[in-house]
Amino acid sequence: MKHIFAVFLAFLAFTGAVQASGGEKVMEEKSAIVIASFGTTYETTLEPILALVRETQLKYPGTPVRLAFTSNVIRRIWNERAADTAYRRAHPQIPEMLYGIKNVLGVMADLQNLGYRNIVVQPTLITDGEEFADMTAYVDALASIKTLKPRLQPFVAVGIGKPLTGAYSHAEHLEVLAKVLESDIKQAKAAKAALVYMGHGNEHMSQGAYYELELILNRMYGVPVAIGLVEGLPDYDSVLEKLTAKKVKNVILRPLMYVAGDHAENDMAGDEEDSWKVMLTKSGFNVTPVLEGLGHKAAVRQIFINHLEAAAKEAGIELK
Repeated sequence: MKHIFAVFLAFLAFTGAVQASGGEKVMEEKSAIVIASFGTTYETTLEPILALVRETQLKYPGTPVRLAFTSNVIRRIWNERAADTAYRRAHPQIPEMLYGIKNVLGVMADLQNLGYRNIVVQPTLITDGEEFADMTAYVDALASIKTLKPRLQPFVAVGIGKPLTGAYSHAEHLEVLAKVLESDIKQAKAAKAALVYMGHGNEHMSQGAYYELELILNRMYGVPVAIGLVEGLPDYDSVLEKLTAKKVKNVILRPLMYVAGDHAENDMAGDEEDSWKVMLTKSGFNVTPVLEGLGHKAAVRQIFINHLEAAAKEAGIELK
């Protein structure tokens, strides 16, 4: 009899049954979080990504937090490094999870296989451009899978958080970000310099958020600010036109990206003829590159956590 009673108690603990509104017992669904970053192969730029994972886990200690990289190239490099004993020996600080890093779909599949059917995905994207549209399509597709028997449905609820500058409506998010960027403005003001941000951008979606942010920063602080993109408009030429019109001589050059990775190291601050640093210098400006991504700012990481919370609430997912 004692054995039967113990088995019964274990069964109740396993099911985590709760009363539904109709009185029937249903399974208490497990929730998980996926932090989705484009990724980086530079060891020195990993910290902002890992910091967001740590801070999210600290905020929700009862909810597992997993990391995904969206770049196929970056994932392949980390997967290849897994078998490189010399590299691993030279970089003992690298977390083991990076060597087996997967994309968002892979991480969500792994979580679902472990019984997590409520998932919130939070990207570290800056704007709601092409990559956010694609990621939303992936996540929405998984959320739409329905089975004849609800208990066999792979996911119960799936949510996706907004990019840093929001989605569809940017105004309130840009005001918050502009205040967070005050430290960058102060650095430029102290150097009597204009502040130039290099964003990534894309050639398929509107870049309105970048134009709006530039306008807000100029109005809010009174220090010349110009934003240009690697892909799409506004481009480098538009930045040069604005700096020339302002008749400034000194320029602080920063990436408007979550990490200061390959684009920041090469396209922005590199020594090649087509880097922004070199081209601006040849145009007569005194250029000071700052290789620090937005993710280094704790306040920026907090914005992403706020977006995560909002997405969970909207999807009806409880984070513990």
